[in-house]
Amino acid sequence: MFRKIAIIFSVSVEPFFVIMLVKSTTRHVHIFTAEIHGSELVPSDKVLTLDIDPDNEFNWSEDALQKVYRQFDDLVESYNGDELSEYNLRRIGSDLEHFIQKLLQIGEVSYNLNCRVLNYSMGLPKIENPETEGKYHLT
Repeated sequence: MFRKIAIIFSVSVEPFFVIMLVKSTTRHVHIFTAEIHGSELVPSDKVLTLDIDPDNEFNWSEDALQKVYRQFDDLVESYNGDELSEYNLRRIGSDLEHFIQKLLQIGEVSYNLNCRVLNYSMGLPKIENPETEGKYHLT
């Protein structure tokens, strides 16, 4: 369910109003003021479209995805009444990036080792090994 952030950013073109696509893209979070029709993004003043992990860098459980969706809803609600700007969308996207990183750190998502590029963009994976537990302290 979409909760409108604010007034849509539009440009007046005589005699029409043109709805501009406002977006925020981070490595793992893409947010657009658009609806998906077929394979096209159609600008909209009523819908935000969220694309999580477009490069499939992570393995996701349905529960982890739902947590990200709920966090997105909460963030959008927190901006209710504010201007719908690229800046505000970037703030939401950045907060979602940090949320995904927390999910990775607590093991709710993991790196997809079959991803086309393994760059460990959110930190090196942690592998538990009973033989080395407690012997090394990384700061």
